[in-house]
Amino acid sequence: MNGTAPGRLLLVPNTLDHGAQAVAIESVLARGVIEQAAALRHWAVEDARSARAFLKRVAAVTPLAAPLQELSIVELPRPRKGSREEVAPAAWSALLAPALAGHALGLLSEAGLPAVADPGANLVAAAHAAGLPVVPLAGPSALLLALAASGLNGQSFAFVGYLPQEADARIRRLRELETLSRQQRQTQLFIETPYRNPALVTALLAALQPATRLAIGCGLTLPQGWSGCRTVGAWRLEPPEVPERLPAVYALLAG
Repeated sequence: MNGTAPGRLLLVPNTLDHGAQAVAIESVLARGVIEQAAALRHWAVEDARSARAFLKRVAAVTPLAAPLQELSIVELPRPRKGSREEVAPAAWSALLAPALAGHALGLLSEAGLPAVADPGANLVAAAHAAGLPVVPLAGPSALLLALAASGLNGQSFAFVGYLPQEADARIRRLRELETLSRQQRQTQLFIETPYRNPALVTALLAALQPATRLAIGCGLTLPQGWSGCRTVGAWRLEPPEVPERLPAVYALLAG
């Protein structure tokens, strides 16, 4: 048994530099969080390769509880490619075996906070169903960082995930979100795969009303990161350059 409290699921935050130039892990995660991550011997992760890279960064700050190759790192289950079937609940429950045996189990996402816009939410639900304590550790959430930096309505907001890829469907969805935002005075947050950032920016400036405020948080916590909020009309005069290689969060509030 490791040095942490037994029989728990710990939600371990990650950095937000996945796919970009790495930043110093201590500049994003608190020392106490890094130490708790280092103490874990059992992990459930979205991607084993990136999880090992994360743990190497942790080890550069504080020693791991065991050599990296001796840690148990199990990937979260995925639906079969091309299948619309959801992963069976038993598959999620099986990942909890270390916690049910009295160990602390770490859940790690590809970026940011686990279980927020992340499949790890299913493991958290399984832990609650099994009566296991769930302990979220403090760390960065790109969604909340972008909202905080936007100056838009932080009292009422909704995260709507990814927009449709097909151009006409994406335009319709943007106009639906704009109407909803206007009716409820609610900020609408959404994301896109980085390489589609330029196409989404083009769609946003084409679909939305000039008075709608549009905020973009790009590469947050990275040295080259930035955030900005203007009306769509103002963005049209000086369109933003959102790189294809950096993650971005978008938010709108209709005027």
